[in-house]
Amino acid sequence: MNQPNSLQDNPLLDLSGLPRFDLLSPDDVQPAITELLARCRSLVDRLASAAVAATWSDFAAPLADGFEQLARAWGIVGHVHSVNDVPAWRDAYNRMLPEVSRFYAEVGQNLQLFAKYRAIAAGSEFATLSPAQQRVVEHEVRDFRLAGAELPAASKPRFQEISEELAQLAARFSENLLDATNAFSELVTDASELAGLPDDVRQAAREAAERDGSSGWKFTLHMPSYLPVMQYADSRRLRATLYRAYATRAAESGPAELDNTPLIRRILELRHEQARMLGYGSFAEVSLVPKMADSVAQILAFLRDLATRARPFAERDVADLRAFASGELGLPTMEAWDVAYVSEKLLQARYAFSEQEVKQYFTEDKVLAGLFSVIESLFDVRLRPDRAPVWHEDVRFFRIENPAGELVGQFYLDLYARETKRGGAWMDEAIGRRRIGLQSPDGSSDTIQKPVAYLNCNFSRPVGERDGQPRPAIFTHDEVSTLFHETGHGLHHLLTQVDEAGVAGIHGVEWDAVELPSQFMENYCWEWTVLEGMTAHIDSGESLPRALFDRMLAARNFQSGMQMLRQVEFSLFDLLLHSDFDPAGERSVLDLLAEVRREVAVLVPPPWHRFPNGFSHIFAGGYAAGYYSYKWAEVLSADCYGAFEEAENPFDRRTGERFLREILSVGGSRPAIDSFRAFRGREPQVDALLRHCGMVAA
Repeated sequence: MNQPNSLQDNPLLDLSGLPRFDLLSPDDVQPAITELLARCRSLVDRLASAAVAATWSDFAAPLADGFEQLARAWGIVGHVHSVNDVPAWRDAYNRMLPEVSRFYAEVGQNLQLFAKYRAIAAGSEFATLSPAQQRVVEHEVRDFRLAGAELPAASKPRFQEISEELAQLAARFSENLLDATNAFSELVTDASELAGLPDDVRQAAREAAERDGSSGWKFTLHMPSYLPVMQYADSRRLRATLYRAYATRAAESGPAELDNTPLIRRILELRHEQARMLGYGSFAEVSLVPKMADSVAQILAFLRDLATRARPFAERDVADLRAFASGELGLPTMEAWDVAYVSEKLLQARYAFSEQEVKQYFTEDKVLAGLFSVIESLFDVRLRPDRAPVWHEDVRFFRIENPAGELVGQFYLDLYARETKRGGAWMDEAIGRRRIGLQSPDGSSDTIQKPVAYLNCNFSRPVGERDGQPRPAIFTHDEVSTLFHETGHGLHHLLTQVDEAGVAGIHGVEWDAVELPSQFMENYCWEWTVLEGMTAHIDSGESLPRALFDRMLAARNFQSGMQMLRQVEFSLFDLLLHSDFDPAGERSVLDLLAEVRREVAVLVPPPWHRFPNGFSHIFAGGYAAGYYSYKWAEVLSADCYGAFEEAENPFDRRTGERFLREILSVGGSRPAIDSFRAFRGREPQVDALLRHCGMVAA
């Protein structure tokens, strides 16, 4: 087939609808992305010329439209790289990653484009633009500056080199972590070592061993296998073996080619160099430019205040654990691999239930029905099954409609863990909402591109059969909360009413506010009216008993002090790493982590633990100098949920409509603090978060 035909048939170049996962292959990546890069470069040359007026319709809108095609196609490639990281796809992604990174670095330093955005911002037309369009222009001017547009010409090539290398290092960090996770397994052949493990976990381990042609039970470092061992296995040897393997993933004790240690140092060096080139003292200062927080000092004060408030509760949590381990479990010395196990035993003893008992009630279809019911009740929409090509047979697809039956958005749901899928849970964009076509005065010629999202988790897949049929998947309550969390991100993307892509949905939202909708949704996992309707025991079909829910509620803040300090520890480490750490100095990354732990931690892992080597949020994700965002946004989300508590109805229609109107639908079209004030009518207060965590005076 000749080149024109291959391009014509390339599914990555068919952006007329949903991604064509049924036709897509790794061989499509290089020709499609090369073609789209060429189109974008041609567009840049045309729009940067003096012949094109610096106006919204002549310049800004066509540039956004042209770039959207590349972003969508490359987004599909990046998504498949995350969920189907087989060698052919990894090679296809990494082959084009430098080219795509180089293009965006070039664009970010293009003085002609920068000048036109500045001209729009300073011109008379600016006042006639919509608030969303004004916000897009303001963000573009800011982002050009952060991309080095104002650097001396002699410095720009080096800045581009750094951007390209950082993109490659982030991809390699993530790949190393996945490969190191997959490289370990523990085959247990002595059934006595399975004592304490739930039946479904044993069954999954048995099936995993059988797939390898082995007899026994295979355990891995993927969460559905790893966490139950740490939580339930009576075998201290098995817990210690998996703990050490997990704690030393992608570190110097394993294969050299998977060691993330040198990548961490290099990433920090390059971020620091770029920050200095831009005239900032640290990468953290650069990171904060587009965020809500004003300064590193402000965030440090916020985190340390939380640590001070949480410490008495955390110290009590640890004292309780150690006393129970020694007095009830015969463990006078509680090691790191004992903590989750002792915690589960103490939870059972104190509150008369186990997470495994609760898990039997959260069957997949019932959970999804309950989640959808919450969304429909809150935001007056309808969710329906839908059809689309998918990247794996496990993936499901849904649509959201308004009361009139009109399409609002669609989303893919990929719930189960796989060896080719990166860990964790995340939401990503497949298609963003935007206006297509020229706007007529009455809006009659407008077409709105409807948003589409990917929701990804790493839960246990169904195991075993009943009456010749596969048993449904069952989820822990924590996993249900994770699903609600990622769906909150999805709703932020899907329910937007902003028509400019640059600030629609999650786009343009300050990073330290973007977790607000996701954390807000988690609250509904603690409402009896929700859980009563979204649970059905895997064997009996009965709903979660009210008495069991009451015990869960009593245990809601079990170890909340420890959990708060753990998040503060990660956040402080990240922020200090990017603000008060010299990558070329004698102090190591682990030295800094030890200092942070001496300040805030109540439980310190063994010295051989290599937490940074798996901290993909900051080395392979978007959270560098921004991990504090989880706690920062949690203040906002808890305060927003407080409005429903004050209404004494978690589904209060007026409050739900206001949350949709003032928070979800406006996306990044205005500052997040303005959206919060519009919803809450005042400044944020930390009281609701502390109350939800049980950190209030008795």
